[in-house]
Amino acid sequence: METSNRIEILPVNGVPEIHPGDDVAELIVQAAEDRLRAGDILIVTHKVVSKGEGRLVNLRGIEPSALAKRFAAEYGKDPRQIEVVLRESRRIVRMDRGVIISETHHGFVCANAGVDASNVPGAESVCLLPVDPDASAWRLREQILELTDLDLPVIISDSFGRAWRFGITNVAVGVAGMQPLTDYRGGEDPHGNPLEASVLAVADEIAAAAELVMNKTDGVPVAVVRGYDYRRDDEATGHDLLMPPERDMFR
Repeated sequence: METSNRIEILPVNGVPEIHPGDDVAELIVQAAEDRLRAGDILIVTHKVVSKGEGRLVNLRGIEPSALAKRFAAEYGKDPRQIEVVLRESRRIVRMDRGVIISETHHGFVCANAGVDASNVPGAESVCLLPVDPDASAWRLREQILELTDLDLPVIISDSFGRAWRFGITNVAVGVAGMQPLTDYRGGEDPHGNPLEASVLAVADEIAAAAELVMNKTDGVPVAVVRGYDYRRDDEATGHDLLMPPERDMFR
């Protein structure tokens, strides 16, 4: 039986290198060149947002702590970057083999508190996550609405590792304008079996799919997902994707 469930994933090429203070929304709209449509979902890598918000740290101004120096010396790391990771962490989950798994001040549990030196100009600079990715997503959504008259959901993405699985994948760290979860609990599968635990992280799935056209080395920080029948929700946020501490078996 033929189905109409079809989506497209479109890269937005031509977004320039972002600097602190740049109007990220305007640069995205200029690069999109009137190709945005009603119903599209916009996925933006967090580094574009973070750079525009000035979330860059020059390591030359960082004085590492004793803990950062010890860990860096053991694993051949830059103690200044380790110090930035520690400062961006609310809680350290594990420090081993040169990797720090921590809980950020946002509540994300990830490697190195989201601190990253890739795709950042300058040999001694690192990029941090936005202070409030959900607020950043809302600002982008409102600005794009003003520029285009299109009310598009915005997902801010980052690459995370996963327990049990090898490799990294994009996830949603900020969401505005759509429900990031689809809850099938209480329904039935095609065989009549009750669905008791089926809650899909659709914002994460959309972010991961978008990365297929963005890639890490192609300089494409923005993508459009077209044709997905998302649920509009002006109250939902990316924070809804975080596992509550009382249910997190890995804390």
